[in-house]
Amino acid sequence: MSLADRPDPGREGAPNVSIVVPLYNEQDSVGPLWTALAAVLPRLPGPTEVILVDDGSTDATGAILKRLRAEGAPIRILKLKRNFGQTPALAAGLDRARGRIVVTLDGDLQNDPADIPRLLAEIDRGYDLVCGWRRDRHDPFLTRVLPSRIANWLIGRITGVRIHDYGCTLKAFRSEVVRHLNLYADQHRFIPAIAAGHGARVSEIPVRHHPRRFGASKYGIGRTLRVLFDLVTLRMCTRFAARPGHWFGVMSLPFLGLGVLTALATAVNATKLIRLGDLDFEYAAQTVLPSTSFLLFYLAFHLISLGFLSELFLKVSDHKMTEILDVAGV
Repeated sequence: MSLADRPDPGREGAPNVSIVVPLYNEQDSVGPLWTALAAVLPRLPGPTEVILVDDGSTDATGAILKRLRAEGAPIRILKLKRNFGQTPALAAGLDRARGRIVVTLDGDLQNDPADIPRLLAEIDRGYDLVCGWRRDRHDPFLTRVLPSRIANWLIGRITGVRIHDYGCTLKAFRSEVVRHLNLYADQHRFIPAIAAGHGARVSEIPVRHHPRRFGASKYGIGRTLRVLFDLVTLRMCTRFAARPGHWFGVMSLPFLGLGVLTALATAVNATKLIRLGDLDFEYAAQTVLPSTSFLLFYLAFHLISLGFLSELFLKVSDHKMTEILDVAGV
């Protein structure tokens, strides 16, 4: 769904708060989750909608959601055709959220809905995004807590947005922040950094974290490796989005430098000065070094060309957007 097609949170009859919860094979948690949500809804300001996203569950999660709605629970159900993962499930719910403020939380009962009013109070203090901080986590230390702390430190170090807990799904956003999110892959954990890159004011408060009561965690230590790869993408998107040519230029520098060195070595036939016993490296000077130098220069030129193409694409996109805004009279 494009930004233009999203519902206008300011229109008459829209809820004040939208609560989005992704669910995947949480048949034992759905009932207690709704009980906890129903208990906190009267404490929230204005009308509230609850959007439960069934991320292709293969157990009875979908059937239980339908039963709750049939029994009168005021919930909206989104059913994804298959299991896409937490980020796409959250993105589907955020796309359809109509509230002035949007709250997200996990459906495994480890986040506590009773903390939602505290998040909203922090929003009222002037922040655009409030993140939950699971200060006292009830997860295995070696497989969950330690990798999470390392990932949080790396993300904060690279993005400059230093918060304690990027992985906590319990967050509250102003609708303006939601409109600037374009989530894919596993980028839900980078929401604070992405939002801050668009100028959002980010805050963090400690929230409760409960031991998992039902089922097993959907995440393992392999998630840490995915975070490392995603950080490269995040770095480019947050620091070089306006000037992608600089990113590719920086990437080309090591190849360009090595190409110059190998070219100089070839020019002065430096390998004639290198002897190892009876081995003569003259053959390397005549064949390997020139080929290596050519390859390194080619890689540097290729990256620089990608930078020029990225800059050209960005300029064309900006020109088209300017034309659209002019026609729309903005």
